[in-house]
Amino acid sequence: MKSADRPRPPLASRTESVPEERHVWDYVRVVYKRRWIAMPALLLVFSAMTFNSIRETPVYRSQVQLLIEKDAPTVARLDQMFQSQDGWFNDEFYQTQHRILQSRSLAKRTIDSLNMWDVPFGSGPEPKARISPTGMMWSLIDGTVALAKRPFAKEAPVAPAAPAESQAGEDAAQSARISEFLSGLSILPDRKSRIVEIRYTSTDPAFAARAANAVAAAYIQTSLEFKLNTSKEAGDFLSDRLGEQRKAVETSERALQDFKEQNGAVAMAEGTSSIAVQRLTDLNGALIKARTERINKEALYNQLKSMQVTGAIETFPAVLANDYIQGLKTNLAQLQREQAQLGERYLENHPEMTKVKSAVETANAKLTNEIGKVVEGVNSEYRAALGQEQSLQGAMQSQKNEAIQGNRMDIAHAVLKREADSNREVYESLLQQTKETGITGERRATNVRVIDPAEVPRGPISPNVRADMTFAFVAGLVLAVGLAFGFEYLDNRIKTPQELKAHLGIPFLGMVPIVANDKQPNPLLDNGVPQNFSEAFKSVRTNVLFSSAEEGMRSLVVTSAGPGEGKSLVASNLAMALAQAGQRVLLIDADMRRPRVHEIFGGEQEPGLSNVLAGNSKTSEAIRKSKTTGLWVMPAGHIPPNPAELLGSRRYTDFMASLGVHFDWVVLDTPPVMVVADSSIVANQSSGVVFVVRADHTSRHAVRAAVEQLEAANAHLLGSVLNSVDLVRNPYYYSAYYRKDYARYYVSAGAGR
Repeated sequence: MKSADRPRPPLASRTESVPEERHVWDYVRVVYKRRWIAMPALLLVFSAMTFNSIRETPVYRSQVQLLIEKDAPTVARLDQMFQSQDGWFNDEFYQTQHRILQSRSLAKRTIDSLNMWDVPFGSGPEPKARISPTGMMWSLIDGTVALAKRPFAKEAPVAPAAPAESQAGEDAAQSARISEFLSGLSILPDRKSRIVEIRYTSTDPAFAARAANAVAAAYIQTSLEFKLNTSKEAGDFLSDRLGEQRKAVETSERALQDFKEQNGAVAMAEGTSSIAVQRLTDLNGALIKARTERINKEALYNQLKSMQVTGAIETFPAVLANDYIQGLKTNLAQLQREQAQLGERYLENHPEMTKVKSAVETANAKLTNEIGKVVEGVNSEYRAALGQEQSLQGAMQSQKNEAIQGNRMDIAHAVLKREADSNREVYESLLQQTKETGITGERRATNVRVIDPAEVPRGPISPNVRADMTFAFVAGLVLAVGLAFGFEYLDNRIKTPQELKAHLGIPFLGMVPIVANDKQPNPLLDNGVPQNFSEAFKSVRTNVLFSSAEEGMRSLVVTSAGPGEGKSLVASNLAMALAQAGQRVLLIDADMRRPRVHEIFGGEQEPGLSNVLAGNSKTSEAIRKSKTTGLWVMPAGHIPPNPAELLGSRRYTDFMASLGVHFDWVVLDTPPVMVVADSSIVANQSSGVVFVVRADHTSRHAVRAAVEQLEAANAHLLGSVLNSVDLVRNPYYYSAYYRKDYARYYVSAGAGR
């Protein structure tokens, strides 16, 4: 059977349907394979960071704990007049205090209290420069980029250095000292309590404690001054507002009294419109009830009309619920049955038939009359409900007008009274606040207290060599794993049978281990090769036999994507394995551009295939018997100028057909698919194609392109062979594709070579 007779789905659909399963051991194998990249990275990061930690200057930290609590309610209400916040003691207040503790103004005040403008902050040793592997890496990258850009860079004017962020009134020296002081200060709030911790870090333990206590003292003094200034400003503000509010109270109360005198309601009572409102409420309830009743009756009425149109009036609920009507229906049904029974014995004009017919008509008339009464009753109930609703709507509107008219005086009175009461309440509140402000201004208490003052620390907080070493190991491990997977991702070569299946979508015939033996450059099955090599080709042979079960001579093309992948050795050993199985096999070197079969088996290159196809030699002259029983070899012959034309000629087709008389299998070693078109021509006329891929050599793109080109030529791809697998170098990497015992056997066999 030729390849063109075997339809095959496109490569994209086959590869997309193959699920790529991942296991945790797959990731371990990737790291193991890239261990020569991962291990140096791990050691480099671990050594650099550990050395950096050991030589780092000791740093000390001292802390003071402050309690910032809610102040007296008087102050809280006072501050609400100046701050747009929901309350004094909330998250916004805490954030404000934290910012104040880290402000430059508080730092300046602290330095003033310590009198250290011209004195170094602490007397500890000069800190040593930290060695950061990341910093070193980025410095190297930046230097390389700058060096590359230098020939193309244009001269630009030099900009002055940006000054440090400073406040008004600070000169450059003060700004630098304040920034230096703030670099050691940190604030740690406790979100679950009112405790705030002020921390100061320095190389001098004594100065760390002094600085923390000084910041706390400066903050308490600043808080107290702010409170006193706020009380003074509030007192001045309240004095002005109190006079204005007094006049507003007098004006609103005078307007209320004038209204009462003009309308004759000096002693107007509250709630004079309650009766009208109650009537309105009662009418509204009655209207809602009437409307609900009308809707129910209307729904029943509409249902009745619909049943009258369809003739299903007898199934109306009111009809079904009427016992008298049901009795009439039962009587009518009984009479109709009697009429039917008599009709079987008598003629229509028989006296008995006439009597029962009259009775049926009478019963039917009674039933119709009673159903009509039910229908009329439903209509009457609907009209009555509609009239009741309309009557209540009219009464409701009339009561609304009466209530509105009656409430106008009450509303006007209530507005004036409410304004007078409001002005009175504001006036009394301002008066109370003024008194409280006076008392607050005389107090010198603050809502900030020191819970635990700072003490000289007993030991440094940094470096923590043990923790730094742990972090260095974790960081190095992360970098090592990242590099391993990064290189694995960038490496697009086919390495495993799983990748081969995923990217080709064709059956996997087997993998062939590499034979590292300088004395045997062309290992063949009959030349004392290792057992694993021999077993690999027996496995490939078995899979090929299962894939090619048709009768008659079968031609097998062995090819690859590019040169150097071992296709000639695979073709030679596969032909030898078929011959060892009792088959008559002919191995043809169809690579008439770079022939190798004559080198592998020894012998002359001519005459061969090209001589036969050119008509210069007979087939029997070009075929040679090999040392292996059942295996014959035909070399490539003279290298012609037009191999593709010879392989695509009619003479080649006749030549292949003539071989079926003498051989069971014809194995053709053809050129690489991506180099020339010879393989595609031969594959189109063969029974099957074995595609050879060299492990850790052939790229995925080349493999896919080659398979697509063969499929475009309607070649029948039997499967793929992964060649030159190094089981000694990566036994753990390939152990997933063999049983555990078999993988160990492969390794020991390879190690013994």
